[in-house]
Amino acid sequence: MSETPPNTLQYRFDGPEDAPVLILGPSLGTTWHMWDRQIPELAKSWRIFRFDLPGHGGAPAYPAGSFAELAGRLLATLDGLGVHRFGYAGCAFSGALGIELALRHPERIASLAVIAASPRFGSADEFRQRGVIVRTNGLDPIARTSPERWFTAGFAAAQPAITEWAVQMVRTTDPGCYIAACEALAAFDVRAELGRIGAPTLVLVGSDDQVTGPAEARTLVAGIPDARLAVVPGASHLVPVEQPAAVTDLLVRHFSTAWQPAYDSSTGQVAIPAGPVKPALATPPPLAPVAEIAPAVLAQPEILGRPDPYDAGIKVRREVLGDAHVDRALASADAFSGDFQDFVTRYAWGEIWDRPGLDRRSRSCVTLTALVAGGHLDELAFHTRAALRNGLTPVEIKEVLLQAAVYCGVPAANSAFRVAQAVIREETTPQE
Repeated sequence: MSETPPNTLQYRFDGPEDAPVLILGPSLGTTWHMWDRQIPELAKSWRIFRFDLPGHGGAPAYPAGSFAELAGRLLATLDGLGVHRFGYAGCAFSGALGIELALRHPERIASLAVIAASPRFGSADEFRQRGVIVRTNGLDPIARTSPERWFTAGFAAAQPAITEWAVQMVRTTDPGCYIAACEALAAFDVRAELGRIGAPTLVLVGSDDQVTGPAEARTLVAGIPDARLAVVPGASHLVPVEQPAAVTDLLVRHFSTAWQPAYDSSTGQVAIPAGPVKPALATPPPLAPVAEIAPAVLAQPEILGRPDPYDAGIKVRREVLGDAHVDRALASADAFSGDFQDFVTRYAWGEIWDRPGLDRRSRSCVTLTALVAGGHLDELAFHTRAALRNGLTPVEIKEVLLQAAVYCGVPAANSAFRVAQAVIREETTPQE
């Protein structure tokens, strides 16, 4: 166990101290205990490192809103322990973290197993909507529906103790950390980058996984060079919990035979073993992945004037209003209205909403008040959704409208309450 400062993760070790390190990463809403039934066998050959996500399993609630930030915390933890090279197996959310590590820090990964994962998890709107529900209702609605997402119906019925354990894991997770993880998933999309993963990779999935099933697994295998696919029958999303023996066997075989040797920074070569590749003890990282020839760095021409705000604008517009809304607006644009959509993206979103002077919560408060004053009820509807996405609670939105009633008039606020109430009911009703 560990003391956990904000830039690191809560962790534990199992297995012999002189064995190569194998990391096991948990799914969102679970703890390192989801791997308990793999430990006895895996710890015979590896030094098992397990970690909890922020706010999970009693870990300090320091939210991480991106996979890059979470990867940095994991590597900082490992650096402090002197672990420089490792095998990595991650389930679902932590499978995405493993992909992030393999893409951004390839020199650290000796071998990779990605379980119940995808290069893109659903849609950004879906995860931002989940964040709205958690912010409004807490984690209980997510907890109650977790067993049907995580397990087959037969397993859930036959294993009520494990099913209840799963529900309690989610209920005891910090809501703010869960919401931040949803933001990370909303932004995760590496479909165009899979070809750059060089670590030996096993893609493992349950045959009955309805969250990230065999179709998503095949997308990973098609994109990652030389990746192998394993489909475990009779298992859903938390396949290491539902079919522990099958997953353990697959992981033992993969990490025993597909462990990429480290670069030799003195020669620039990769050692070729005489026999089957065996896990090597962690070695210090090279100064750079010297097996690659670095391209010449060309001087970049100086760019005069202000950068075009469109790219920043479309990013902020999608984050605040959601992909579905923005896609509809852009798809409906034609020769008559296209210039207006371009104007809105550049100046409303790229120039004003992207300014650092106010945070997005504050900008939502100002926007709601202005729309009430102007009687713009259609805009008020989708900006109420945006306010929820930006972190305002229904109670805070109510207070904004009450304040507007004093300064904009009761009739205007009356109409605004009617519109906002309908939107809030729709957006914050848990999906059963």
